[in-house]
Amino acid sequence: MAQDKGNKTGGADRSTDEEDLGAGPEDGKIRHGPDSSKSLKYSQEVTSTDDEPEREGRSLATTHHEVIRRWAEERDGVPATVEGTEHGDHLGVLRIDFGGKDGKLRHISWEEWFDTFDSRKLNFIYQEQRSDGTQSNFFRLENPNREDA
Repeated sequence: MAQDKGNKTGGADRSTDEEDLGAGPEDGKIRHGPDSSKSLKYSQEVTSTDDEPEREGRSLATTHHEVIRRWAEERDGVPATVEGTEHGDHLGVLRIDFGGKDGKLRHISWEEWFDTFDSRKLNFIYQEQRSDGTQSNFFRLENPNREDA
């Protein structure tokens, strides 16, 4: 995965001219359910673009739209879906494309990505940095109400 430790953008300096996406329907708070993972339980909740990890390598979790978009764009990530996983006219598996060689990813808008993210009541579990301080592209999506999210 590509690492870009020097390009931390934010606020008006973002490379996109899109408006702030805001917190989303849960104000950035993580969603809990009967199938919440242990990793969600031990993650630091992030509910604002001003929140900072308690330490390097800390697992973080959020539903905050702008936090997710900024995290992805700082890593040159683009919202995507996996081709062939659609259900009728509904998007299939959500991903963020960091410019890899996966030809099965189809880029979509942030609006489409977040509409699906929220309708499926997902959480975004991620890392800002690895424990050694290098930038991390690790993330996963979790539905705390379903094992097969």
